Amino acid sequence: MNRRVVVTGVGVISPIGNSIESFWSSLKAGRSGTCPLTQVNPDNFPSKVAAEVSDFDPADWLSPKERRKNDRFVQFAIAASDQAVKDSGIDFSKEDPTQCGVFIGSGIGGLHTIEEQHKVLMEKGPERLSPFLIPMLIVNMASGKVSIQHNLKGPNSCVATACATGTHATGDAFKIIQRGEADVMVAGGSEACITSLGFGGFAAMKALSTKNDTPESSSRPFDATRDGFVMGEGCGILVCEELEHAKKRGARIYAEILGYGMTSDANHITAPDPEGTGAANCMLRSMKDAGVSPDKIDYINAHGTGTPLNDKIETIAMKKAIGEPHIRKVSISSTKSMTGHLLGAAGGVEAIVLCKTIQEGIIAPTINLHNPDPDCDLDYTPNVAKERKVDFALSNSLGFGGHNATLCFGRFDG
Repeated sequence: MNRRVVVTGVGVISPIGNSIESFWSSLKAGRSGTCPLTQVNPDNFPSKVAAEVSDFDPADWLSPKERRKNDRFVQFAIAASDQAVKDSGIDFSKEDPTQCGVFIGSGIGGLHTIEEQHKVLMEKGPERLSPFLIPMLIVNMASGKVSIQHNLKGPNSCVATACATGTHATGDAFKIIQRGEADVMVAGGSEACITSLGFGGFAAMKALSTKNDTPESSSRPFDATRDGFVMGEGCGILVCEELEHAKKRGARIYAEILGYGMTSDANHITAPDPEGTGAANCMLRSMKDAGVSPDKIDYINAHGTGTPLNDKIETIAMKKAIGEPHIRKVSISSTKSMTGHLLGAAGGVEAIVLCKTIQEGIIAPTINLHNPDPDCDLDYTPNVAKERKVDFALSNSLGFGGHNATLCFGRFDG
């Protein structure tokens, strides 16, 4: 089977907005979500900035009892999924629950819980550990809790492929529907690991920006002065639906998911393939799966982390995949310049960016791009959003371990 799949609902928790309206408004305005680090003591680390989710109150979504039983990353997933389901207009009580599923991933999972409960273990002993320790920390629990919340009894799983997680989860959900194994999938990624251990680990790798004097300019993908990514947190969830099912209930359609590609660099645990071959092949697979030729691509939401190697090599990969001269006509942006790097949640959030870009015909900018890098010489939409009709778009996610994932979305005109 090769059924068509569309996006009918979106939900987001992010450093620049906890609703699709506030999130998209911030993107168009080029607003940075990077601020001084507050969730851990900044004195302990060379990097003192992060893209933290603010104004998130789990009480808006969960009872006091449920809040105590769910790690922050699961709370994000429940909130964003509720938003997406409401946005889609679907009433799951009227659906066959066995034909509705969930595929929500997380790169790291319940690190808050791990650290808190380890402290309990060391200070008070094993008899004081929470009986919810294991279900709170395991990465599949976001997917599990959302399925329980909405009584979705179809395919249910998760993926953990570092920074490619959200894109893999969305792509896998797309394929499940395309194959006829479900009619509706709630999909995306969630991450909340700004903790002493999580932040300290990335700092030890020297992966984080140390531009601490002006936090709002710390995340600067493709800029010659870039010095690392800004660690973020959040969640992006999409309601993916078989086309005829969506049309039958009169659903509003954001965009159509056309193709999905995944490859491995098979090169290094953290460094990308220096030739960009793995990422280029991933984009090519996504376009082939979509039946879309490279010269039809209008926009690419780049992985664009702001690390010196990633941005240079992703530029090489985009040139290989799209080819000259068309790559010079493609609008590209890294929305991580505003959201920070949301790790396992990044792909879900950035798939939502594709939906809104196609729907509204506005390219979100890459902010803080003031010093062009000769190695990064494409149109990254510097600093200011621009209007452009987008018929076909790609979203790239490139994860530690060499995991690459690309989604191809297209305009749905009925």
